[in-house]
Amino acid sequence: MMLLSLMTFIIFIITLVVMILASLLSKKTLTDREKSSPFECGFDPMSSSRLPFSLRFFLIAIIFLIFDVEIALLMPMILIIKSSNMINWTITTVFFIFILLIGLYHEWNQGALEWNN
Repeated sequence: MMLLSLMTFIIFIITLVVMILASLLSKKTLTDREKSSPFECGFDPMSSSRLPFSLRFFLIAIIFLIFDVEIALLMPMILIIKSSNMINWTITTVFFIFILLIGLYHEWNQGALEWNN
């Protein structure tokens, strides 16, 4: 029993020394300007922080959030199909999808879905 505890302790110490040596010898410890700068999607961290915000990036992010919320609203409709009145469920679902399609057509018509400048 004592020998097993001693062997476990020795293996622990060897593993600890190997991990410390690997950390010290790693090239990742060298820092440069880009590695130490914060990363934010849609921004260049090396440019001035006072530049105007990209309205295109903001619009695409809002459209993504809207479609994400739509999926969260459609999931319960699928789950309650067996426990609800079929006529009411169908009318509600068709009305909801119709509103989504009108919104999608409006975004498309306004040019919000075009990815080029």
